[in-house]
Order: sequence, then structure tokens, then C-alpha cells
Amino acid sequence: MAKPLFAIYGAYGHTGRLVASELRARDARLLLVGRDTAALNAMADDLADPVAGERVRTRTAPVDDAAALREVMTEADVLIQCAGPFAVTGAPVATAAAEAGCHYIDHALEPHHVKGVFDTVQATAQRTGAVMIPSLSFYGGLGDLLAGAVCDGIAGIDRIVVAYAVDGWRLTTGAKNTATLLFAATERLTFSDGALHAGYIEPRNAVFPFPPPLGPRTMIAPFPSSEVVTVPRHIPVRAIDLMLSTSAFEAKDAFESENIGEEERAATDFTVAVQAIREVGGAAGQLTGRDLWRAGALASVEAAVRIAEGRGPSKTGVLAPGEAFAAEPFLRALERRGAFTLTLPGGGE
Repeated sequence: MAKPLFAIYGAYGHTGRLVASELRARDARLLLVGRDTAALNAMADDLADPVAGERVRTRTAPVDDAAALREVMTEADVLIQCAGPFAVTGAPVATAAAEAGCHYIDHALEPHHVKGVFDTVQATAQRTGAVMIPSLSFYGGLGDLLAGAVCDGIAGIDRIVVAYAVDGWRLTTGAKNTATLLFAATERLTFSDGALHAGYIEPRNAVFPFPPPLGPRTMIAPFPSSEVVTVPRHIPVRAIDLMLSTSAFEAKDAFESENIGEEERAATDFTVAVQAIREVGGAAGQLTGRDLWRAGALASVEAAVRIAEGRGPSKTGVLAPGEAFAAEPFLRALERRGAFTLTLPGGGE
């Protein structure tokens, strides 16, 4: 039986390259997909195994070429979508995957895109047997999974706070374009009183008490990330607050860093913290690490490999990360691969 074929859309971007390298390290078969044929071929040459004589395959498929996207989805077993902004690239790729029954994972943090995947392709994915997990990346995905791990076994949760502290973040072209669109948007998605709301929200500064040694940090709130869409699918909660540290954008070259080296881009320290707040008591947990890009790539690859090997969720359709996988075991698997250090209620590490 042939090994599963993993397609990577947006393969020659920074995240796509990390995903491809991790899959090759696991001896996976790859199909590199994007709009730039020359960039795809050059990357395939870099990843080829001359000893085994195996060449990584490529396929040119712009987002506006529905026929080319269908060919990719028909051939691949699992597709990992790495090409942002997902407000532009998301819907065509997700639709093609659902229609072809190709398992799908993406790196989106944009809540409108994630909501759109749930709203528009759920029935199609269930009919064709596709497992589709949007936002399985650093922002959005790790917050969702950490919330699931912290809240496991806890009832009566009133509010969940997900806070990201990031230092030294250098944005790629795709990340810069995504951030520009997100923070310029006038219609934000928020979750309060047990329901999702859309409308203008005035951004504010807040302070989040990260545990030592990080300590209190000034935060941007609300941070427009996808947990407002995904977390309520697997945790009964009345409100969700999302925050990002102002330090995320304080590196002098944060927005002008498209061409820096991989080692410098990896020099990002992060902490993701979750508080589950109840009328009486609560729980908290965090994960800390370096190189948020690699952490996100490891998360999507771990999910893709599990699905391809038959170790994925028991149901098909569009699923939140914490709905598709048991949160703590999944995070522990990433911890063992060096993505971060996980601390859960009771001091569990």
C-alpha cells in the first residue's frame, strides 16, 4: 500500500517550508502546491532524496483556478493550507478540499475565515468524508487546545481568557498582510453571553498577570483570533477574552522582516496562558517556548499525520482542534517534539 500523500498549499512560504521539512523528517510523501512554478521546483530540488531517488512532486494551482485545485485535492490524502491571508486564499482551497473529500488543515487565525469554513462546507465535508480542521496553528490552534486541556473535567465555567505574550516576532509577508487586514477590520467577532457576536469593538489596553518569571504584561484586547469560534464547540462557556501582548510588535524590524534569515526569525519567545474562571475557583495553564513558527508547523503536521494514519477524530466534517483531538495528549506529543513546555493545573509538566 502506498504511503499517504501530503499536499502543502503555499509550500514555499516560511510556514510551508517548516511543514515540508517536518513531514520529510517523518519520511512522508509530499506534493508541493502554489502559484509560482519556479519556486515550487526549486524547493522540490532542495527536499529531494538523491540516495532513494525520490523526487518531491509539485503542482501549480493558483487560488482562482478551481480545476487545478480539484486535481490537487483528488490526488492528495491530506492538505495543509499555509498560504495567507486566509481572507483571500481560504474559501477556494477549503471548498475544493471538502468537495473532493480531501482531509484539510489550515494555519488561519482569522475568525471570519474559520467561521466561514464551519458555515459553508460542513455538510459537504460530512458527505464526502473529509476531516477539516481550520486554525490548527500557533495563534488560534494552540490557544484552543490549551483551553481544552485546562478546562478538562471542570464544570460551570463562566469565562475563558486566552493570552499570548510574544517577544521578538518578525512577520513574514503573509503574516504582515494578515495583521494589516485583521486590525483594520471594523466588524469583529466576539463571544459573550453564550453566543457569537459581530460588530465594532473598541480596542483597549489591558494587563494580564502571566505567572513568573514573565509577570504582568500590557495587552491588546480583544485580539482578533479564532478561539471565539472554535472553543465554544467543545467547552461550555459564557464568554471568551483574547489578548496579545503589545510587545509582539515592538521589535524594530517586526513589519519589515520578510528577508531575514531563518535563525533570526526563529528567535521568538512566547507564552500562551489560559485562565478558566468560575463563580468559585477556576484553573489555569500555560505553554512556553521559542519559535512560534515551528510550534505552529509541528501542530499542523502532528494532526495531518494522525489523520492519515487513521488516528484522527472518529467523526468527519469541520472540527475545532480541541474537538478533533484530546487536548492534553495532543499537546504532550508536541511537547515531546520540542515545540514548548506545557504546565497544567496541579503543576503538571
